[in-house]
Amino acid sequence: MQHGKRYRDIATKVDATRYYPLDEALPLLKETVSAKFDETVDIGVKLGVDPRKADQMVRGTVSLPKGTGREVKVLVFTKGEKEQEAKEAGADYVGLDDLVGKVQGGWFDFDVAVATPDTMSVVGRLGKLLGPRGLMPSPKAGTVTVDVAQAVKQIKAGRVQFRTDRTGNVHGVLGKVSFSAEDIRANLLVFIAELNRLRPKTFKGQYIRSIYVSATMGPSIKLDPKEIAELARKEEL
Repeated sequence: MQHGKRYRDIATKVDATRYYPLDEALPLLKETVSAKFDETVDIGVKLGVDPRKADQMVRGTVSLPKGTGREVKVLVFTKGEKEQEAKEAGADYVGLDDLVGKVQGGWFDFDVAVATPDTMSVVGRLGKLLGPRGLMPSPKAGTVTVDVAQAVKQIKAGRVQFRTDRTGNVHGVLGKVSFSAEDIRANLLVFIAELNRLRPKTFKGQYIRSIYVSATMGPSIKLDPKEIAELARKEEL
């Protein structure tokens, strides 16, 4: 991939060969910002698991204590009295057959889909459309639930979903570069703590292999997995 001059100039600030302590990495992250918009802070974690094995697939949700800093559009597949609950909780789109039809027609203008259990026989038809986009409601992700109001509120407040891809990587967001370093730090440690909690019981070996953070338009900054793991353990206590 050929990067532009602006990116190359910024990249000179980051030593790609070294591990950065967290307290040094976060101020450096802010120095790599170049866009005129409020860039997102991304995290990438390489796990040692084999995602081809069902018992080593890591998937879950985490509520970031400082939020994500972005507006999340939530769609709720439901019917009856739950429709009003979802609307009052702040869902952007609520319904069933009409929304299923729109998705089948190629509409995906939402970030998270939630469904009540009684609608899954209908929503299940969308598996091939929503699954590859990471939008399919799932009990494991907390997006198939009878308590749609709580799910919508948590998602709007900063709950994010994640799962290992086919190469064992997990990607997530930690907020915006306009966040304070302390807020990004808090979100990062909660994210890693949740990954640690979800470590497959059958997995042996080094679980977290590498951790990178970056701004949307900036270079990746490599963190020390041992330091982050220790800080995350303290977060769990």
